[in-house]
Amino acid sequence: MVTFSQIDYLVVGHISQDLSTNGFVPGGTALYSALTAQALGCRVAVLTSTAEDYNLAEILPGIAIHVVPAENSTIFQNQYAAGRRHQKLFGVASPLTTQDVPIEWQRAAIVHLGPIANEIEPDMIRLFSNSIIGLTPQGWYRTWDDSGQVRPGDWEASVDVLPYSAAIILSPEDVPGPETVSEMRRLAPIVVLTQQEGGCVVYFHGETRQISAPIITEVNPTGAGDIFATAFLYRLHQTKGNPWEAAGFANQVAATSVAQLTLDEKLNSIREVLGRED
Repeated sequence: MVTFSQIDYLVVGHISQDLSTNGFVPGGTALYSALTAQALGCRVAVLTSTAEDYNLAEILPGIAIHVVPAENSTIFQNQYAAGRRHQKLFGVASPLTTQDVPIEWQRAAIVHLGPIANEIEPDMIRLFSNSIIGLTPQGWYRTWDDSGQVRPGDWEASVDVLPYSAAIILSPEDVPGPETVSEMRRLAPIVVLTQQEGGCVVYFHGETRQISAPIITEVNPTGAGDIFATAFLYRLHQTKGNPWEAAGFANQVAATSVAQLTLDEKLNSIREVLGRED
C-alpha cells in the first residue's frame, strides 16, 4: 500500500472498465488525471470505487488508492460516429461520499473532482477548505435510460457546488447547452472550455481569452481532456492562480499527449514537457 505524509494532488471519481474490441480497458478521469499528476511530479492519491477484482495497484503504481467496495465496476462502451461520442453504461460502482475521504487527504494542495457517472456526493466540495478545487463536472451532467444509453442532463446541485470551485474545465459537448456554460461563468471564478486542436477559451473575472494550442499531428486523443485539466490545475497552483499561463501550459501538455499512441508514451511525453521547462 502506497502512503504519503502529504498529498499534492487528490483525484476523486470512478475508474471505469471501458468495453473495447480487445476486451476491457481502464478508463475514466481519475485514471488519466492521477497518472498525469504523477508524471508532473506530484504525490498523488485517488478515491474511487470498483468491484473487488479490479487490480488498481497494477494500473496506478506508486499512487495512494482508497477504494470504496462495490458489487460492480463502472463500465462504459464508447462508440464514435460523425465525430461525436456515443456512450452506453453497463454498470455503476458505489457512490463516493465525504465519509469516504481519509482525514489525511483532506488538506491536499490540489483536489480534482472528476465524476463520470454522477458518483460524487455534491457536499464533498465543502470538505477541502485549504485546497485548490478543480472540477471536470461532465459526469454530474450525465443521465441514462434503462438500456444504459447516456445523454446530457440537468444537474440541480450545480448552484451549490460551482461557487466553491477554483476552476471548472470541460468541453462544450459535456453539457446540455450554452446556457449551462453561462451559469458556470456566473457562479465560478474560472471556466475553461477545451476545443481540441483549437486550444481553449478561458473566462476569468469578466475577461475572455482564446489560448491557442501547438500544431501537432494527432495520433490518439484518448484522455486528452483529463490530461489538459490536470496540467491546468497543476500550473494554476504553481502560479498562485494565473489561468492564462495555466491554460498555455495545459495546451502544450495535452497536445504533446495526443501525438502519442500508448498511455506510457503519453506519460513520457508529459515528463519531457516538464523537463524542457526545468
